[in-house]
Amino acid sequence: AAIAIPNLLRARMAANESAAAASIRTLNTAQVSYITAYPTNGYAVALSNLAGASPCTASSAGACLVDNNLATATAAPGKSGYVYNDAGTTTEYVVTAIPATVNSTGTKSFCSVEDAVVRVLTTGGAIADHAACAGLLGIAN
Repeated sequence: AAIAIPNLLRARMAANESAAAASIRTLNTAQVSYITAYPTNGYAVALSNLAGASPCTASSAGACLVDNNLATATAAPGKSGYVYNDAGTTTEYVVTAIPATVNSTGTKSFCSVEDAVVRVLTTGGAIADHAACAGLLGIAN
């Protein structure tokens, strides 16, 4: 048990991190789809603009582009151990995935801006803003 439990926890954190990076990619795609569908609105300024409760009818307030479980994972426990946020303006955005509990649900934070590069902060801390995200290194595909 002393060997198996730590390995299980590391495997769970790795799975959570993989899911978080994939969710950031999904949010990037949703942002591009949103600005294409609603060009006069610009980018979605909140995750709720990208989702919508089921049954979903697309509008600029809730575009039905991402699952509502992802869009509402804005506080702990989040989704798969990560808390998500979308911040910015109609001309730029930053989407983030931060571990709900660093070193328990994940060890890395992820973010992306309108260039759609998924970036990583290896300490798992908060990513302050657009400039902080843009200054991080991208992850390997």
